[in-house]
Amino acid sequence: MTRNAYLCSCNRTMPYDAAALTDAARAAGAARIETFDAMCQHQLTRLGDAIEGDAVVGCTQETRLLTEVATDSPKVSTVRFFNLRETAGWSKESSFATPKLAALIASAMLPDAEPTTQVSYKSAGQTLIIGPMTDAVAVANLLKGSVAVSVLATSDEGETAGELPAARDFAVVTGDRIRATGWLGAFDVKWQQANPIDLDACTRCGACVKACPEQAIDFSLQVDLQKCKSHRACVAACGDIGAIDFSRIDAERSGRFDIVLNLTAQPLFTQHQPPQGYFQPANDAIARLRAITEIIALTGEFEKPKFFDYRPRICAHGRNRKSGCTQCVDVCSTRAIASRGDQIEVSPQLCMGCGACTTVCPSGALSYTVPRVADLGAQIKTLLRTYHGAGGKDAILLLHDGEQGVAAIAALARHGEGLPARCIPLSLHHAAAAGLDVWLGAIAYGATEVAVLVTPSVAPEYLITLNAQAAIANRILAALGYQGARVRIVDERELAFPDWSAVRGLGVRVAATFNLGNDKRGTLDAVFAHLLEHAPTPAPLIALDAGAPFGAIAVDADRCTMCLACVGSCPEGALADNPEKLELRFVESKCVQCGLCQKTCPERAITLVPQLNLVAVAKKPLVLNAAEILNCTRCSKPLGAKKMIENMAGKLASHGMFADERSKARIFMCADCRVADLYSEEKPLDIRDLPR
Repeated sequence: MTRNAYLCSCNRTMPYDAAALTDAARAAGAARIETFDAMCQHQLTRLGDAIEGDAVVGCTQETRLLTEVATDSPKVSTVRFFNLRETAGWSKESSFATPKLAALIASAMLPDAEPTTQVSYKSAGQTLIIGPMTDAVAVANLLKGSVAVSVLATSDEGETAGELPAARDFAVVTGDRIRATGWLGAFDVKWQQANPIDLDACTRCGACVKACPEQAIDFSLQVDLQKCKSHRACVAACGDIGAIDFSRIDAERSGRFDIVLNLTAQPLFTQHQPPQGYFQPANDAIARLRAITEIIALTGEFEKPKFFDYRPRICAHGRNRKSGCTQCVDVCSTRAIASRGDQIEVSPQLCMGCGACTTVCPSGALSYTVPRVADLGAQIKTLLRTYHGAGGKDAILLLHDGEQGVAAIAALARHGEGLPARCIPLSLHHAAAAGLDVWLGAIAYGATEVAVLVTPSVAPEYLITLNAQAAIANRILAALGYQGARVRIVDERELAFPDWSAVRGLGVRVAATFNLGNDKRGTLDAVFAHLLEHAPTPAPLIALDAGAPFGAIAVDADRCTMCLACVGSCPEGALADNPEKLELRFVESKCVQCGLCQKTCPERAITLVPQLNLVAVAKKPLVLNAAEILNCTRCSKPLGAKKMIENMAGKLASHGMFADERSKARIFMCADCRVADLYSEEKPLDIRDLPR
């Protein structure tokens, strides 16, 4: 797709080289390039006359205004906006930032990423408000004209709950021990009825209030059980209505709701990121107002991207009821991933797109889709190639999320020294959405550092994961001699330090030309090969810590009986047998160190060896063990591994079924010969023995 570029110096506060940027935009495929000093002010009319086709505009501050101008022009097909000012132009080093500006323009020229599958939500606006009665009823009155509301009133034992509204505009029930599951449009809520009076059945006539001799019932129409002396006058006063039943206390109630607004301090969802459609503003007035505003808008059908693809065939979660890799389950901050036997199940409705599961997945069974690695790789390749082509050196790729990360970079530009000229920012949906394949791919493309910006919104699980993955990357880079080249997890506060990017790493001599792909292990193979080829100090075998996704296995030949149970347990095909002879073969490059073979081995003969083997032989089958084949003692047909059969015979020697020598001998026969031998020792049938 050919695009047209429209750039602005923001009243000449960005001292860029217009000619150089024009050349960069043209090299990136722009058919037309226009530069402005104030496109949002006195040059707005000029922009309206000039803008056409598929337009790329280098301004994000005035997106609303400039969108209106583009929409009014019949010559405009599409328009997209990208930030030049805070990311490059407003910086202490802005006079040296032309290569970075050129890279950002070239990236903006790229075609749109391949669209992904959408996840649908359907909400009728049915909202459950949970909280003390006075509080919950007040909020329900604000919402009742916009959405259908119900109130689940809570109160501490012995406290009055408040007063029921005079008009029954919405359902009110009471309860405690509240539990909830689900998401927007499908919340299942359960609670225990905490009072003898069922407000759903109550007519609110007040007869029970007048009848109670202890005044244990107030205008909340709930019984204070500490005052109640069990006269049951209220039951008599209620009569045929039957709303009061002391035996009904603690009965479980349930309901399905589209939205849940929790006004209590007790969360219904304890994960770091609760599901969409759940709000818990507590006593924060601004948060309550924001929640009410959002709830009013949550009626209808909604879509969001399905952030992941899952290929169960190569998932290393489990085999044959043995647990293997659980990294995705452990790291998910929304509890969208659950173990379902030998596989995982990912709920797309709960997934918020952090991508940490795809980052830690050793096999690539889980892959990210917004964007896919192939699209993200193309963007990184374009950024770095353009940056180096425009004379830039020692590039730092700064990955950040699209909200708080953008805000942190903008704050640094407005109130600090801005980003260094060699620091190229790239926005992701979430900071944890990229991992080893992307990070090391960027190093292969010529970056000397990859920095991942984390903000206060990042879940603690993700910080642990990102640091662990960065440690693996840095171990590999250091072993190959790339001094100073690294992957670094950067705290938001570190951006303000003038020396945060002072270290200049040693990068590859020649930037890679291949493309990153959606096959994680295949991409890593290509990246490793390039890093090794251009390594200052090539190290074909790199020791790694336990838990790394690369490695070998060691087999104790004295213990191994060649049962080959490990072969059937390996989800990646790293372990295999030989159809022509009894051998256990292993392809190291396929191993993800899931440990399933180790857990499956009945003889405990397997040990994991975490390492990265960059020698070509690591991609070829290696014989780990071989065994002599034992033939059937009766027909000489191949029976199995001699050691395994002898081991089995030793274990069965004391069993009652193998007490005599002939029974023991059958262990060394094939199945057909065992049957033949068994019947050959039976007494021949005599017709005289048949019943008459």
